[in-house]
Amino acid sequence: MDTTDLVLAILHHLLVFSLAGIIAAEFVLVRNEMNAATVRRLAGIDRHYGIVAMLVVAVGAARVYWGLKGWEFYVYNWAFWAKMAAFAGVGLLSIMPTMRFLSWRRLAGADPDWRVPEAQLAPVRTCIRAEAALFLLIPVFAAAMARGYGL
Repeated sequence: MDTTDLVLAILHHLLVFSLAGIIAAEFVLVRNEMNAATVRRLAGIDRHYGIVAMLVVAVGAARVYWGLKGWEFYVYNWAFWAKMAAFAGVGLLSIMPTMRFLSWRRLAGADPDWRVPEAQLAPVRTCIRAEAALFLLIPVFAAAMARGYGL
């Protein structure tokens, strides 16, 4: 048995589950009547989103390079590339909310009584919903890969 592969798999799964939790937290926090404290909390959570996403990529790359299956398993597997496309799509969808969170944090820092305008919330909610929906495909493709689909 290869302990390296086991440790990398455990880390990868924990990070992906953490990412799902962070998306859920953002989904819950983006609501009507967002005040300065909520905006600061949301910006902090989103910072962790970026850090965890980078760690998912780093550990995933380590699994491809040092894992038991070898890089050939991944390079020629359509389920792997579908999973990567879903992950990239989630990342692209997260750009607009991140930009809004940063903007809101600056505005809330300048005025503690500032509230997020309702008109700005709807598009952010839509992006986070789309992120969550697309994120659901990642474990679907991962399960398919684990069972030999995609080769």
